[in-house]
Amino acid sequence: MEILKIVLTIIFVIDCIALSAIILLQEGKSAGLGTIAGAADTYWGQNKGRSMEGALVKSTKFLAILFIVLALVLNLSVFN
Repeated sequence: MEILKIVLTIIFVIDCIALSAIILLQEGKSAGLGTIAGAADTYWGQNKGRSMEGALVKSTKFLAILFIVLALVLNLSVFN
């Protein structure tokens, strides 16, 4: 069980570093406030899920869920 705890802790640390890096790579929500009202219907606005920003959002969600699951598993009484 001790080896499993060490492996999960290493994965948890890697997840924390990756999650921090991906969050810092994302643009802020206020980045597009200076645009003209009709500019939101551009190609990049319509295909946001396929762009780099969309990929960052999806990976942030995945890493956040992994973070929560690993935190819960590492705090089980089995590992203490």
